[in-house]
Amino acid sequence: MKLERHSKIVELIGKYQIGTQEELAEYLNKEGYNVTQATVSRDIRELRLSKVAGEDGKQHYVVLQNQENFNDKYIRILKDGFLNMDMAQNILVIKTVSGMAMAVAAALDELHFHEIVGCVAGDNTIMCAVRSVDDTIIVMDKLKKLTAD
Repeated sequence: MKLERHSKIVELIGKYQIGTQEELAEYLNKEGYNVTQATVSRDIRELRLSKVAGEDGKQHYVVLQNQENFNDKYIRILKDGFLNMDMAQNILVIKTVSGMAMAVAAALDELHFHEIVGCVAGDNTIMCAVRSVDDTIIVMDKLKKLTAD
């Protein structure tokens, strides 16, 4: 149950800009998880969630997974291999430098974007199955920010 709840928390904070424990508890309760603010507080600590300022200036929770150890390496791989991307409904097609698709797909997998179900890579093309059309747009925005110089 805890693992499912943690997965739902990551999904919710990826989908909505949730700024307080109470707000997160409300979303979880709407999703059928009977939680208290104390439970949410423990979950936030265990998931190592951080707060960052959104575009509107308000703070909201985000997942910074192994930020200090791995993300820089994976972001560097994304920047080195990424050329462009396009979407076809909930499929994201990413073009890479020749021979880099597998490395870029592995980097995407390790960044654990909850919106991405999985990736298939060839030599210079990656097809990512994304949960929904809206999530595809979210992933494209994340990738634009990560690969921008």
